[in-house]
Amino acid sequence: MKNYYSSDFKLGVLGGGQLGRMLLAETQKLDIHTSILETNKNAPCAEICNTFVVGDLLDFDAVYNFGKTVDVLTIEIENVNLDALDKLEDEGLTIFPKPKDLRIIQSKARQKNFYVDHEIPTADFSHFAHSTEIKHSYENNTIDFPFVWKAARFGYDGTGVKIVRNIEDLDSLPNVECITEKLIPFKNELAVIVARNADGAVKTYPVVEMEFHPEANQVEYVICPARIDAQVAEKAREIALKVVSDLDFVGLLAVEMFQTVDDKILVNEVAPRPHNSGHYSIEASYTNQFEQHIRSILNLPLGNTDSKVAGIMVNLVGEEGFSGDVIYENIEEILKIDGVTPHIYGKKETHPFRKMGHVTIVNKDIEVARKVAQEVKETIRVISK
Repeated sequence: MKNYYSSDFKLGVLGGGQLGRMLLAETQKLDIHTSILETNKNAPCAEICNTFVVGDLLDFDAVYNFGKTVDVLTIEIENVNLDALDKLEDEGLTIFPKPKDLRIIQSKARQKNFYVDHEIPTADFSHFAHSTEIKHSYENNTIDFPFVWKAARFGYDGTGVKIVRNIEDLDSLPNVECITEKLIPFKNELAVIVARNADGAVKTYPVVEMEFHPEANQVEYVICPARIDAQVAEKAREIALKVVSDLDFVGLLAVEMFQTVDDKILVNEVAPRPHNSGHYSIEASYTNQFEQHIRSILNLPLGNTDSKVAGIMVNLVGEEGFSGDVIYENIEEILKIDGVTPHIYGKKETHPFRKMGHVTIVNKDIEVARKVAQEVKETIRVISK
């Protein structure tokens, strides 16, 4: 086995945001030299990695030249130049997740077609080259309101996703390649994180439940374990494992799902990296998702995914009406509460709904943890000077 620790081995990461920052906490524990390529020179990873390179993640030359300087390449964001990754892989560089999987996942249309082709349950959908084509489908009675509109590429954190309720809503959509999905009545939004290494060893984290902000379409709370029936949880786990197996995926895959009113499980979408739904694991799990990502891409033994204690994650996002140099108001108040740990992402400027950090709440009792999470949410404010 290769010596990764305190050696000349270099791990490359495409992306230097908050996920990269939390990944660095794990590479530092093992003294693995970590190089970051990031578009923004002031990104959260800039001051704490071994090597920081400024470059456009969608630029062929920037990604290719960076890849030539490292021994293994991974990502913390999936919107990267895939042609460069294909060339690097052809030249022998180890890249996880594999470029072929990123090609499927980068496009919501390809992703949905993959689910259909592999008999993975998902909401009915239609694919459009441009949003303007949707109006023709409505006029020809092939699509009904309401539906969910999603940009085929570059959607994240509530951008690129809208609920369309009437013909007037169509006018506000950007004219891009997109999909429309049937609006699913659901009981819960769930997620399962699966880790798989190159040897084929697989571990799943417990099913989590996600509560969303109604306007921003961002996760507000992640609750682990999900407060659902054991049979539903097992069904979710089995479907997540099938997605990973059918992709032949190596790395960490977050599988987001709907639990319908009649307890069916439908896959919504996947993220091929550490994910918001796994942040609770830093305090609550035996092996957190960031350490597990490192273990999986380096083909190391996978860690124990069990929770030591119930965990809830609260997202810290910029308050509406505030833009500028960030202030975390009342952070001292939440630090007085047992089981509460804030994580600040190192972004110096806030704006409405920007992800600025998260807070983890742990407790033996999930209902107590949920009450504390509500208190935290109502106490701390991300504002500006």
